[in-house]
Amino acid sequence: MDAVKVDGRVERGEQTRRQILRRAADIASVEGLEGLSIGRLATELEVSKSGVFAHFGSKEELQLATVRAAAAIFVKQVVDPALAVPPGLGRLEALLDGWLTYSENRTFPGGCFFYAVQAEFDARHGRVRDAIAGYGRKWTEYVRETIAAVPELADPDQLAFELIAFLEMANVQSVLHDDPLAYSRARTAVRARLAQAGTTSAAASTTLR
Repeated sequence: MDAVKVDGRVERGEQTRRQILRRAADIASVEGLEGLSIGRLATELEVSKSGVFAHFGSKEELQLATVRAAAAIFVKQVVDPALAVPPGLGRLEALLDGWLTYSENRTFPGGCFFYAVQAEFDARHGRVRDAIAGYGRKWTEYVRETIAAVPELADPDQLAFELIAFLEMANVQSVLHDDPLAYSRARTAVRARLAQAGTTSAAASTTLR
């Protein structure tokens, strides 16, 4: 019985932690990670401040945990569905469209969580900035690797840079400028750039032969 009680408390604690981090990520996507406070989260979720503090211990730890939680949500919504598609152009297209859908459907109310917090921490130093930058590098590298698995596409580094720029522009045009066509324009731009990259690569191969 004691083990059951302990397990129940642990599960309730984990559930509370998940609720705190989900709400924290939503807030941060709109107001930034500096907009987070233990007191605010406790009030909004109707839990004690001491309960929230016990999960994180400091504002910095809360921010770091929020970044990790947002990354897990991103992977589940964007990366995992693409991994269900065999390597190649189909996976790349699924990955890019998954990112646009993630932003367009407001998985986080402020659009892309990482776009929002990158702008907040890009010129700072410290553990939070390093965590955000690390996830950004992982995303860029994953896009590059996915492109590299498509034989007809050349220069994965340059192409990844351009495609990610299309995605982020759609996010900012929608969130900041309320552009209803932002995501459809981004999808058009992605298709055109992939078609161009494939044509350019084929032409280069022919020239080399």
